[in-house]
Amino acid sequence: KRNGITEGFHNKIEMMTRRAYGFRNFENYRLRVLAHCGWDGVINRV
Repeated sequence: KRNGITEGFHNKIEMMTRRAYGFRNFENYRLRVLAHCGWDGVINRV
């Protein structure tokens, strides 16, 4: 099996981590990573 998609997301997160030095809290960092990876901000709850 190939893991190219996973490696792509991992690369995006590593780049965000380099740029995120100095974020005030983890929640802001988490939201930035989700937005950068294409999350549209909608939480689907059942």
